[in-house]
Amino acid sequence: MASKHEICAMTATELAAHVQARDLSAVEATDAVLGRIEDLDGTLHAFCTVVPEQAREEAERVDRAVAAGDAVGPLAGVPIGIKDLVATKGIRTACGSAAYEDFVPDEDDVVVERLRAADAVIIGKTNVPEFGYSGVGHNPIFPTTRNPWDPERTPGGSSAGSGSAVAAGMGPLAIGSDGGGSVRIPSAHCGLVGVKPSMGRVPLYPGCRDERYPGISSWDSLEHIGPMSRTVDDAALMLSVIAGPDPRDRHSIPTADIDWLGAAGRDIAGLKIAYSADLGYAAVDPQVREIVGRAVATFESDLGCTVEARDPGWEDPYAAFWGLVATDTDLVGMRELAERHAGRMTPHLVEFLQRPWTAEELTSAAMARKAVCNKMWRLMADYDLLLTPTLTVPPFAVHMQGPEKVEDRMVPQFAWLSFTLPINMTGQPAASVPAGWTSEGLPVGLQIVGRHLDDATVLAAAAAFERAASWHDRWPALVAGAPERDGHSVVPV
Repeated sequence: MASKHEICAMTATELAAHVQARDLSAVEATDAVLGRIEDLDGTLHAFCTVVPEQAREEAERVDRAVAAGDAVGPLAGVPIGIKDLVATKGIRTACGSAAYEDFVPDEDDVVVERLRAADAVIIGKTNVPEFGYSGVGHNPIFPTTRNPWDPERTPGGSSAGSGSAVAAGMGPLAIGSDGGGSVRIPSAHCGLVGVKPSMGRVPLYPGCRDERYPGISSWDSLEHIGPMSRTVDDAALMLSVIAGPDPRDRHSIPTADIDWLGAAGRDIAGLKIAYSADLGYAAVDPQVREIVGRAVATFESDLGCTVEARDPGWEDPYAAFWGLVATDTDLVGMRELAERHAGRMTPHLVEFLQRPWTAEELTSAAMARKAVCNKMWRLMADYDLLLTPTLTVPPFAVHMQGPEKVEDRMVPQFAWLSFTLPINMTGQPAASVPAGWTSEGLPVGLQIVGRHLDDATVLAAAAAFERAASWHDRWPALVAGAPERDGHSVVPV
């Protein structure tokens, strides 16, 4: 029988295969992950809500089905964390806000429905900054989520808890959502694979909205739902379950053109790739430049691709991005929430809501998005992929929104997201994969951006680089030193 530590080190693909082969039970897998949460989450605070009784009931149902010889889903017995902006029927969805502190949805989000149908085991809700309006992991009502590679550093956000949980082995998979990088940011900071599929590949409904509380909904024109995992195969496995159209999301699109599981095995030799180290304007930490530069060189030296340095040519769309967020925000309802919960909401969020946005600012943001999209399609007409760093900096200290100074330049507090924001404006598929680690042992991400709707090539490139770089067997020292629940020490993986 596998030890609890061995179970927590398994990929989702391995774990589901063991459960279906009956050499590991879903209950054993669930108990192992709950034990890891008990060991580490007092330090990391990845989860804001854990549902052990419900998880064990779901695991027992899977084990009964397997024992009876019934068909089970592709995620049978796999413990999964759900970002706390994604609705879960019967499980609190607090969105990191006092306004929703006791909110329990009466319906599942589409992706949660599909995960349950695939026989995944929902282990709990992962922590977020308030309503996701941030790239870090602290909010007014729950303890601050921390990075397993260094608990004094942020794991990134807004899918903060999902990143921290998967990096620490508290489940091999988690759901993230990405309106400005929120799958890719914590994946980069936590040494994970994070995939933002094409806009509409994975439906989003209902977000965390409740009619009793006005104002809260997804960023309709920017947001994507995607997997966070330790391997590309696991990300592809989850996408094979959660992707596909649904009438509840007007942006949802077909997936018949994508072989999610087969894409990760494709050869990428011969691809023509553009590489931009700074998009022509971003301040980038020197270690990030060096690490990502080495990773990019691997595509040419080891993977048979042609790589050319090329900036896309658009002007920095930082201000325009926030205009788009304002357009996607119910300012009337959110301002009402801010008044109702005065003194209990995140200061920068309140400042954003109270800003007197003008019609000209919002229409200018829409025009800027069109300009970025036009520059992007022209670039991608010549290249199969665009590679960039995922973020401009390695993980920084908790309780910051972002560094004020990068590469000896003063920058806005969210400028460290310069590489992720434009790809939400275009809606293209993108992934973050580990490029390497800094001299302090902190992860750095490589962003892989595909052509419009070409999710398959993004997965193929991510998997090819994974095979060349072999990052998935590297774990934080905190995890390697985690005690088993019976008090015995763990053999590091």
